[in-house]
Amino acid sequence: MSPDTRPAHGKDPARPSGEPVRLERVTKRFGDRTVLDGLDFSVDAGRHVTLIGPSGSGKTTILRLLMTLAEPDEGTVTVDGERLFPASGKQVREVRKKIGMVFQQFNLFPNMTVLRNLTEAPVTVLGMSRDAAEERARELLETVGLTEHLGKRPGQLSGGQQQRVAIARALAMRPKVLLLDEVTSALDPELVAGVLDVLRDIARSTDITMLCVTHEMAFARDISDQVLMFDQGRVIEAGPPEKIFGEPERDRTREFLGAVL
Repeated sequence: MSPDTRPAHGKDPARPSGEPVRLERVTKRFGDRTVLDGLDFSVDAGRHVTLIGPSGSGKTTILRLLMTLAEPDEGTVTVDGERLFPASGKQVREVRKKIGMVFQQFNLFPNMTVLRNLTEAPVTVLGMSRDAAEERARELLETVGLTEHLGKRPGQLSGGQQQRVAIARALAMRPKVLLLDEVTSALDPELVAGVLDVLRDIARSTDITMLCVTHEMAFARDISDQVLMFDQGRVIEAGPPEKIFGEPERDRTREFLGAVL
């Protein structure tokens, strides 16, 4: 199955064109278990695509491939028109710069201030000047509502605040694609809403391409242009959120949504 991740009404001319993410015939195995099974799909530029499905269905593995934390056994992965897999080590490193990811865990540098957490990679990896990186970091901290905390270290922040710093840090690299992997799963329930509100604002106010794995179905319905239902390493149903959540075609999709909604 090769799902069309464009909305039913066609491409929005205000959004950028192209396909920042394309997977072709991608297979990934862990031992005898096939996690991705000849997977084909692409994401149009500026679209927000959410992957849903049961645990172990292959959703997070896709993000790990795009982050180069794993390699496919078969098939090709392309980001912004450039080959990510298979490719040379140098090519992989260059393409990887176009991808940002926010993990379940915050993965902040505990010995650095919030500001330094945002500026370190742009300076050392992208070669930005320290002044330009700090200006960008201050703008992003304002976006996520943490300007007053820029001089603190992660241990002085709540879990929700740390995750907002992690979101800002990913955006500081000006990625073409932002990957979100269950970004609220490690948070206390009362902190989830604030993080999701930040992501909603980013989805609505920027043209960044977003690929999201989440069990927060209301959030998925709210921000997504397209929802892909995964089961046993394949996309079994794809469509706009109103269709997937309102009138799913597959029994497996209805069964899954009945369990999580």
